[in-house]
Amino acid sequence: MTDILERARTKVLDDGEGLSYDELVEVLQLPDDQIPELLELAHGVRMKHCGPEIEVEGIISLKTGGCPEDCHFCSQSGQFTSPVRSVWLDIPQLVKAAEETAATGATEFCIVAAVRGPDERLMSQVRDGIKAIQEAVDINVACSLGMLTQEQVDDLKAMGVHRYNHNLEAAKSYFPSVVTTHSYEERWETCEMVRESGMELCCGGLVGMGETLEQRAELASQLAELDPHEVPLNFLNPRPGTPFGDLPIMDSADALRTIAAFRLAMPRTVLRYAGGRELTLGDLGTRDGLLGGINAVIVGNYLTTLGRNADEDLTLLSDLKMPIKELAKTL
Repeated sequence: MTDILERARTKVLDDGEGLSYDELVEVLQLPDDQIPELLELAHGVRMKHCGPEIEVEGIISLKTGGCPEDCHFCSQSGQFTSPVRSVWLDIPQLVKAAEETAATGATEFCIVAAVRGPDERLMSQVRDGIKAIQEAVDINVACSLGMLTQEQVDDLKAMGVHRYNHNLEAAKSYFPSVVTTHSYEERWETCEMVRESGMELCCGGLVGMGETLEQRAELASQLAELDPHEVPLNFLNPRPGTPFGDLPIMDSADALRTIAAFRLAMPRTVLRYAGGRELTLGDLGTRDGLLGGINAVIVGNYLTTLGRNADEDLTLLSDLKMPIKELAKTL
């Protein structure tokens, strides 16, 4: 197994080329006693190909709950008995959240809606919200509004959306076990339209949903093929009332192997800590991941679950001497 680390050192660290699917499977099979060496290698790759800066982002849900889709991990689905119910935010609340996010030093503020895709009402509210945010605070605005048409992609770009998030969620071979109301191909199509528009594409997934080790490697390989600017890596936080509500929490050692594998698959990608890290990794594991390939974090709470206190994350970054990325307008 040590051989895979030697090969990865040459291929990824020296040459900047991501590992193949078969090589990622080998990485995910490494024994626990080799995790420190694996994380050290992944951190070296991140420092060489991405640099030392950490990108900080805050997210806000414009529309929470009542989603018609059946993503089995998600308490916002209207098909399950989870306690989340449909709620809309108004524009002043959006602006206030953006101002609070910017005050942490964050460069990204993402507006999220629990929908299959945006209707005209939602697009109109997003348009008004983005305009109000841009007038009030200097921060990049991102969106996550589900599957898009080409016209909606063009509209969002014209509004000044900096980055669009649309996760693959799971490997293609496992996707039908996670979602049945839309297809993997539909998600992929939206991602391709976003990338081709010139907006930055944010596309990741969840691990710890009952997938095999090989399917984790498959997801990393498929994301590498899609080549998004950013990959948010979520760890399942089982939500009551959802089909995955009784699944066990992912083992922290498996989570760290996964972080490193994703970095070795995508040497130059922004790899972001997203939902579930607090439960899966805890404080010590969160630190290990930041020294194992992660170079971006979501601060504060997520959409329906609590995150770490933003001050705790910012203090940790300071302790690790990891500078927060300065705001750079790219559109």
